[in-house]
Amino acid sequence: MAASSNRKEAPAEPFKRALGLAVRAIAADGEVQVSYAPGKPEIDGKLVQLPEPSRVPSPKEVAVIRGWADSLALTAACHDAKLHARLAPRAGPARAVFEAVERARVEALGANRMPGMAANLTARVEDQYGHGRYAEITERGDAPLEDALSLIVRERLTGAAPPESAKAMVELWRPWIEDRAARTLSRMDKLSEDQEMFGRLLRDMLKSLDLSEELSEGDREEGEDDEQEPESGDQKSEESSEGQEAQEQPTEDQRGEGEEGDTTETSQDAETDQFDADSDGEEMAEAREPWRPNYNVLDNPEAFGYKVFSRAHDEEIAAENLSTPDELERLRTFLDKELRNLQGAVARLANKLQRKLMAQQSRAWDFDLEEGTLDAARLTRVIIDPMHPLSFKTERDADFRDTVVTLLLDNSGSMRGRPIMVAACCADILARTLERCGVKVEILGFTTRAWKGGQAREAWLAAGKPANPGRLNDLRHIIYKPADAPWRRAKRSLALMMREGLLKENIDGEALAWAHKRLLGRPERRRILMMISDGAPVDDSTLSVNTGCYLERHLRQVIEEIETRSPVELIAIGIGHDVTRYYRRAVTITDPTELAGAMTDKLVELFEEDGPATPIRAAPIRRRKLQ
Repeated sequence: MAASSNRKEAPAEPFKRALGLAVRAIAADGEVQVSYAPGKPEIDGKLVQLPEPSRVPSPKEVAVIRGWADSLALTAACHDAKLHARLAPRAGPARAVFEAVERARVEALGANRMPGMAANLTARVEDQYGHGRYAEITERGDAPLEDALSLIVRERLTGAAPPESAKAMVELWRPWIEDRAARTLSRMDKLSEDQEMFGRLLRDMLKSLDLSEELSEGDREEGEDDEQEPESGDQKSEESSEGQEAQEQPTEDQRGEGEEGDTTETSQDAETDQFDADSDGEEMAEAREPWRPNYNVLDNPEAFGYKVFSRAHDEEIAAENLSTPDELERLRTFLDKELRNLQGAVARLANKLQRKLMAQQSRAWDFDLEEGTLDAARLTRVIIDPMHPLSFKTERDADFRDTVVTLLLDNSGSMRGRPIMVAACCADILARTLERCGVKVEILGFTTRAWKGGQAREAWLAAGKPANPGRLNDLRHIIYKPADAPWRRAKRSLALMMREGLLKENIDGEALAWAHKRLLGRPERRRILMMISDGAPVDDSTLSVNTGCYLERHLRQVIEEIETRSPVELIAIGIGHDVTRYYRRAVTITDPTELAGAMTDKLVELFEEDGPATPIRAAPIRRRKLQ
């Protein structure tokens, strides 16, 4: 008993206890529970999850965690999840903007009332935008609209300027936003206390920002129509107190600019007519979903505990730029020699895949239709029964015709020798096979520029070795074959994998996020990402100054995000390494020579499935008239 009472607690424990009490006090709810874990901060009902602090947190870390605690506590106190579900757009950029601005509104309520809370929230915002990605944005197309608009609204509501690292991003969007929605922005501070009125005004802003197509007026239930006129009247009275601007410009409202909050009953009824009868059920389902900060580990890994000390020396490079034409020709000759040894076994598997795809193409028909091409095979029905209607058929586009496959190859040092040679051979033959079938293939590789840390580690040493620096090596992401390039143009580049000295260390999580981002930019309906690796992520310089599971934890977070929330279909093949503990759809092989069979089998399985739940585009129907 004495030993238990004398046991010292961790230095961060008093801070965590005090933070829990503060969260419950701000939320005005003694039942709120606070937990600490790596990953994204979030609120789910009465459970608030905050980042796990270091054993001895720095002042900056303390301020950031306090900022998250204040933000989520304010969400519990000032945010109605059910009302938010009714007002928010269904999905897409409009919803992302709506949620980001709502979070800015909630945080502004606390920042305007309590200076200490304002400092904490400012630390959280500066940490969110503190990494280099935002500072390097130079074009509006690369700047997230939801981030820029939330910072502009935060500035309007609190007077706090955007962080230095995000100012350039905000200024790229500011003229465009203020040109379309300046009057709406000017009214937001007067409605920030009322979530419903603020949300309706925000919906009007989305229309003025050309996001109206993604809006769905699901915010009205039975009996609520009668309340529209009084609300509209309240808004008009506010406008009259500010001036007669709305009455002086009636033509703008009629043209659908949408900058005023007094949406007419006719326009609201027109929006309501766009919904299905079952929208009420969807509203109830969304009302039960908790509101969370609009982050994911692919866009903002820092919010999930994964930091990068410096991205200045990371490299994304085409394979041909890493070697001379003469060396690539010599390596290709060597690869062709190895291909001859594997040609028989691998070619049989490639032919199997090709037969499967071509068979799908020939059988993609819809039968027993009322119009289309006359089905001669079913004319016997008419002979037997003259009153039987004629049967028509139409040919469908096969799924694989609108498909892209990315092969992401581990180029770590442990793949040296036979594993990388077999991987290069299989990628080469698979690219040719799928190209013949009309399926585009992208081949990527990932490694680091140096062993045990590169220039990023030198910069860390020069900075005095700050604690918890995050990733401490320079990435090298290699593009062996772009999806739109034919195999004949990329065949020499594929041989670069055989180059001595190319293979170093592997940081799988960032490589997977990179390949996934490239796939999302593709126009194809079906996107398949195949990871081929022989081990867990390893980088000695990073793991020596962070936790032992630092890279593996980030990899798991990226995999979960892709598998649960992305349209990309992810599969993995482990060479002598059990990848089934990371990936839901995976296979492990013990010998590199089994790789071709595993790759082919997994692709055959995918093409046998129905694919994503997206309507298949049918071929144009042709009506034939009998003479």
